[in-house]
Amino acid sequence: MKREIIITADGSHSISIPEMKVTYHSVHGAIQESKHVFIQAGLLDSGIFDYTGVHSVLEIGLGTGLNALLSLLEADKHKNRLYYTALDLYPLNETEIKQLNYCEQLKQPHYKALFEKMHQSGWEEMFEVTDHFRLTKTKCDLLDYSTKDLFNIIYFDAFAPAAQPELWTAAIFEKLYRMMKPGGVLVTYCSKSVVRRAMQAAGFTVEKMQGPRGKREMLRARKVNCE
Repeated sequence: MKREIIITADGSHSISIPEMKVTYHSVHGAIQESKHVFIQAGLLDSGIFDYTGVHSVLEIGLGTGLNALLSLLEADKHKNRLYYTALDLYPLNETEIKQLNYCEQLKQPHYKALFEKMHQSGWEEMFEVTDHFRLTKTKCDLLDYSTKDLFNIIYFDAFAPAAQPELWTAAIFEKLYRMMKPGGVLVTYCSKSVVRRAMQAAGFTVEKMQGPRGKREMLRARKVNCE
């Protein structure tokens, strides 16, 4: 399937798959969307950096690595350890990775080499990116993924329901619910009513939030029980 690198409205890159009519990030701005949905509403608003310890993130869809890069920057900034697991069945190739302009757009050029190493690191093994950030990439579809690990935060960044309907079901959200620590947070850019109902059926407490630029709403789900 052909992939094309595009420039979004905030100057940062994304990737388009014309055949599927999808993009990896919002055309209104890749960086602004990731910061709003996954970093602010997920990583920072969860409060995990308010206390010292080892915190864990699961990302559904590593894609360009933008969410992982932004999470790395926050872990280093707060000097708090973050273990980051990302699933991706169709990783980017080296040529695509080297073209991405995130470090330049974020004015963090010294992270460029680390960003590329994150993509180049081996699959199914933990890579210590910095003292505060460890990455484990899993070349696997969410439908086939299983783990005994429990996560503080899940970035649900799969393609939209129209492109991947099998990943937006109550059964999938039940699976993710079981992978989360009590008090855990799941965030996604999608705000469709059918998705919200699927999350609620899985046991989550769900709230609509203001969406990123170009999108009215997003969803944040919490595992509030202490089972």
